[in-house]
Amino acid sequence: MGLVLIDALSAAGNLAKPNDDAWAHAGALAAVIDGATDLGEPLLPGPSDAAWLAHRAAERLAVHADLGAMAALEAVAADLEDAYARESVAGPVENWRRPFASMMLVEADDGALAALSFGDCAALVRPPREACAVIGDAFGKRVAEAAKARELAETHGGAPGGAVVREAFLPSLRAGRARYNLDGGPWILGATRACAAHAKRAGARAPADTLLLLASDGFLALGTDYGRYDAEGLLAAAERRGLADLLTELRAIEAEDPTGVLYPRFKTSDDATAVLLRVT
Repeated sequence: MGLVLIDALSAAGNLAKPNDDAWAHAGALAAVIDGATDLGEPLLPGPSDAAWLAHRAAERLAVHADLGAMAALEAVAADLEDAYARESVAGPVENWRRPFASMMLVEADDGALAALSFGDCAALVRPPREACAVIGDAFGKRVAEAAKARELAETHGGAPGGAVVREAFLPSLRAGRARYNLDGGPWILGATRACAAHAKRAGARAPADTLLLLASDGFLALGTDYGRYDAEGLLAAAERRGLADLLTELRAIEAEDPTGVLYPRFKTSDDATAVLLRVT
């Protein structure tokens, strides 16, 4: 079995800043990767440390795709650790400064889809003549983030997407990031071999002609943040209209609410990545 690429896009949320998302597809494997926005000065070459991690991981996944999902992820994590050791401009640093990323990695094999994931990317899976299934945590996590943005806006004044609220949230972001990939903390894709063993595992039926949408939370905001689609509707719209048209709709919604008054959030627009595939 394999995965045929139908459509793909990856767009920065702010054209003045780097796109910290990436995607990969090779054979029966596909992935979207959402680099976690840098919270300090850069440690690595390139537009941002988050972009370094996301794009390096996507490149290496394509190289290792023939190993299968789990072995490919292990090889990628090892590559990232070695590359970080070679290319970082600093010695030991606070953990919140290291690069991390969410990821959804899938493999189609023998009528089934195996998924390995970190964080809040998602896979929407629709086998022929069946309902759409969702793999991943994006829908629940975005609701919680919106509530936090609204709470901070009420506490500190200003709009949820304003500079005052973003600055107020920074210590909390750093404290949360400091726990990543350590004993007792959450695990996420990072420049460490150990992370591969902690990927969340899930699966779904995926016979031939199954339609599949992998997306970062920035693209999924059409459903999770703005309520324009449920999972089934978003997948159907991607197939019918194409991803570029959906991105135009997404950015138009955000442009009409730049400071997050209607839809509380910390950024006007997030990086958005989506990959539409069919199982063969």
